Amino acid sequence: MVDIQQDIQQVGQPGWLSVRTDRVDGVLVVTVAGEIDHETGGALKEALDLPDGAAPRVVIDLGHVTFMDSSGINLLIAVHHTLAEADGWLRLAGAVPSVLRTIQLVGIDALIDCYPTLPQALGH
Repeated sequence: MVDIQQDIQQVGQPGWLSVRTDRVDGVLVVTVAGEIDHETGGALKEALDLPDGAAPRVVIDLGHVTFMDSSGINLLIAVHHTLAEADGWLRLAGAVPSVLRTIQLVGIDALIDCYPTLPQALGH
């Protein structure tokens, strides 16, 4: 995987989002840093638009996400449903406490498997 330290330094800027995708053992890993909201969610949605025939297994690494609003929650739900219909899955990894609290308050953790770390989400 590529080091994202350089991108993370810019996260302090409000409304900023970095999205990077990698393949690990056939799983699409989407690493996100910054804020997921109605203004920045398009970059994440674009990264999650899988081409036809792509392996429908996705892990979103939220370890560097500092904020997520309802548009981010809605995006996660939509991606989960799309992947489930294709006999795939979505897993979330490494959410910081404030983002994890949002996920838990709205009950997303009952719908989408959440893991403390990326290696755990990947099953390593």
